[in-house]
Amino acid sequence: MTSTLAPLPPWPRRFRAAARRSWLRTASALPAAVVSFLFSSAPAYADLKLCNRMSYVVEVAIGIDDKAATATRGWFRIDPATCRVVAQGTLTADRILLNARALGVYGSSPVPQSGNDTLCIAPENFVIAAARQCRAGQTPAPFTQIHPTRTDDGHLVAYLAEGSEYDDEQARLAAIQRLLVIAGYDAAPIDGVDGPKTQGALAAFLKSRGLAPEVVQSPKFFATMIDAVQSPSSTGLTWCNDTPHKIMAAVGTDDGKTVTSRGWYRIDPGKCLHPDVSGQPRQIFSFAEAVDGENRALKFRDRPLNWGGATQLCTRESKFEINEQNDCGNRGLNVNGFAAVDMSGGGKTLRFALP
Repeated sequence: MTSTLAPLPPWPRRFRAAARRSWLRTASALPAAVVSFLFSSAPAYADLKLCNRMSYVVEVAIGIDDKAATATRGWFRIDPATCRVVAQGTLTADRILLNARALGVYGSSPVPQSGNDTLCIAPENFVIAAARQCRAGQTPAPFTQIHPTRTDDGHLVAYLAEGSEYDDEQARLAAIQRLLVIAGYDAAPIDGVDGPKTQGALAAFLKSRGLAPEVVQSPKFFATMIDAVQSPSSTGLTWCNDTPHKIMAAVGTDDGKTVTSRGWYRIDPGKCLHPDVSGQPRQIFSFAEAVDGENRALKFRDRPLNWGGATQLCTRESKFEINEQNDCGNRGLNVNGFAAVDMSGGGKTLRFALP
């Protein structure tokens, strides 16, 4: 999502005062990254601030667990190398919990971390006062307990970080590299290290969008880059969603040795997206399906609303990257029919529309 989040409703009243905590370090494994939290003890909670040192734009939801009551609130969007206050003032809490997700433009990149608590969330901005019993429109999600540390300015802060342990400057540059690659520019490797290749790709991106170099330092630069990723491109593969429904898509590549399937990429109504296809594969394949708010496949006139073809590739319910396409069912995987994409013109835009 690239739209500005609407103001969130306040926490329920009972969760607004001080609480306790102790030393703890939590790290939750992700497919392409690790969300880690750095904290220490302090006598009382103040404003709670989350800082993003990942190479992804993320959205987070917070859980407040106080005796027999548990509330959740989200989504807070946090760009790389920035911080955001997610709870103002003091909170009554036995525990503070967190769920993080990367934006849909990253496809099979980080998924929400595993955690010991399962609490309710909703697709858009939400406050759920009784978050252990999900109702209509809510879904369960894993939350991890965090114990923030107190900073010199009085805030309590927790850091979201990858296994590469970027500092702020490196995280911001790696995030720019990652979006440049998705937008079709050669800024690899994604390592947070500046150089002529990254600067050349960034200059080409700015020129193609008619942007001045100064925009790179703008607080809205990541929103600008994500808009570019979600616009049609003259190079590579582009998916465009011309339906009123959310679409989840997957891409397949054949480099002559290995056939790899990767998904799911979220494409919101009226948006476009470039899947991250590295190298120069001999063949590219595509599958997409429309889903409802709980990611259940939709039908149109009693037929599945999807776009694919005859090439059978392995997928799974959650995000995936699969390099072996044989015997999918016996390996606990799903099978979907992918369409071969003609990339002979150097670029291809697939538009998904209602029949």
